[in-house]
Amino acid sequence: MKLSLKTVFYLLTIIMTASISEGATAKMKAYKLDIPKTVGVWTRPDSPRLVDSTNIFKYMNGAGELYLAYGFNHINVYEYSADNQEIISVELYHMKTSDDAFGLLSLDWASDSAALNDSPADKTIAPSSRTLYGSGLLRIWSDNIYARVMAYRETPASKEAVLSLGRAIVANRSIPPEPELLNVLSHTIGSDWKLRKDRIGYFRSYLVLNSLYYVSHENILNLDISTEAVTAPYEKMSDTENRRRAQFLFVKYANPDLARQALEHFHKAYLPEHKQNFAASPMTESPNFFKLEDGWLGYKLHDKYIMLVFECPDQETAGIIIQSGLRSALFQK
Repeated sequence: MKLSLKTVFYLLTIIMTASISEGATAKMKAYKLDIPKTVGVWTRPDSPRLVDSTNIFKYMNGAGELYLAYGFNHINVYEYSADNQEIISVELYHMKTSDDAFGLLSLDWASDSAALNDSPADKTIAPSSRTLYGSGLLRIWSDNIYARVMAYRETPASKEAVLSLGRAIVANRSIPPEPELLNVLSHTIGSDWKLRKDRIGYFRSYLVLNSLYYVSHENILNLDISTEAVTAPYEKMSDTENRRRAQFLFVKYANPDLARQALEHFHKAYLPEHKQNFAASPMTESPNFFKLEDGWLGYKLHDKYIMLVFECPDQETAGIIIQSGLRSALFQK
């Protein structure tokens, strides 16, 4: 049977539409995460509320930038309700990478660990727990999902419901390792400085950096979604009364040129009184140190990495911490 050109075009249109529809369905399935319809006396609607970059600022006042600063895709929001009970909300943040989901959890390690059948790796740099619970709020890192499950009023029943939902979220999901960049952090440096694991933060944005350790109200390190960074304090073990700390910051850029430009920008903005001819004095030769009001600052550029240390008690300590970061950087990809 000979088909007319119009008929052929019509059939091709149907086939292409079906293929596009199947692709969209597959993408939706990839993001779908089933959680119970009912938990205890609480029940959720059939469909979640969808929050993405177009409406995140309507959903959360002022906090949208925090999530957009990581590899954010969208949020599925469920609200569980019951007669004579406060609501339990579930927010499932679908991030582009597992590292970004970890980054959101790393913003606050203060809550207690919650055992939800997840089994983190034995050897970690950051605290090993992937689930943290406190005062009715459960926060979870589960592969590329960051989740918040919150009971508006904590009771024994609501706590059990929140933890039950947490177990459903982590069930049958892969458990990737923490971000590789954390390997630049040594547990101890020299004989006297110890890493504060509960203050480790992984991020990509200067807005997040400032919530972890304030540097500037401007983006003087040229951080963006293509960068990776980790910061943490080291604490002097022998000084238990004064708790002397030095803040270490390590940033990975997409290429060496971007790293150099960022360090030049940082120096000019943060150390304007310390003039430096970057063309005449390559920053890759040795670390640079500066005595400031709050202690010694040191920085070092190596390939596409920048290492900085703030508030050191002396130049020697700043040098030791910088060199420790440099040795670890040599093993980075």
